[in-house]
Amino acid sequence: MNNSNITKIITHSGTFHADDVFACATLSILLNGNVEFIRTRDEEIIKTGEYVVDVGGIYDANKNLFDHHQKEGAGEHPNGIPYASFGLVWKKFGEELCGSKEIAEKIDESIAQAIDAEDSGIEISKSLFENISHYSFDRTFGLFVPTWKESEHGEKNVDDEFIKVVHFAKDIIQREIIRRQHKKEAEKYIIEAYEHATDKRIVELKRYLPWKSALEDLEEPLFVISPREQDKWQIEANRIKGEVFKRRKYFPESWAGLQNEKLAEVTGVADAIFCHRDRFIVVAGSREGVLRLAQLAVEN
Repeated sequence: MNNSNITKIITHSGTFHADDVFACATLSILLNGNVEFIRTRDEEIIKTGEYVVDVGGIYDANKNLFDHHQKEGAGEHPNGIPYASFGLVWKKFGEELCGSKEIAEKIDESIAQAIDAEDSGIEISKSLFENISHYSFDRTFGLFVPTWKESEHGEKNVDDEFIKVVHFAKDIIQREIIRRQHKKEAEKYIIEAYEHATDKRIVELKRYLPWKSALEDLEEPLFVISPREQDKWQIEANRIKGEVFKRRKYFPESWAGLQNEKLAEVTGVADAIFCHRDRFIVVAGSREGVLRLAQLAVEN
């Protein structure tokens, strides 16, 4: 590789966090991996960086300086969460990487703001159970920071481990972008299926697509039908908007947890296979069978 094409990205030395890891990963994607990471707190070396992340005491997006540790900080997200270095880098380059302002904003909401909040000491959720909490990116990446014993014996080098987790973060960002791009593309097929449905309460898809957000603003859809593996078909209950688990309508209580012959006997559908005990999904062996189950659920 021609060294003249390599861009220097400078970040701080020592322990790393999700904030600086994701910021560096974003820049590496932007620059097609033609980067050299320099981890230092030496002010003279910092001045030589073409991009400076999470160190240096200056935020100036025009000069690609992305620190947030200065006394005045580096501003806040619209909801009040302080910007950390990942949010600052994503704010400038997210749309360019995603090819879509909408997708960039979704990733900002789903990843960047949570990382910025944790890095800034802002609590965004509380555990309902003592000593139980979500396993965050910061905690995950922290596993790769060498322990005192590994450092003492020279078994691991913190800079080498930093590079490992940056590559991991790159994969996460790229998968987020791809999945959200494909999800956005799927919306037109989902809306077409809704528009062509004879009964708007039952939407049938020709293949499984990520349909939940596409249908949440429509009042009628109660159930969504789609094929699944091994020539089987499923019907899933639509969620109440803003809820993760609550559904607009559930399958009958008498179906809950039943399988095969028992479910077929209760429903009268010969190839009925399975109903989840929480009554939000049912599986049948044919399209005709699952359509009949959907009709029964609507009428119930």
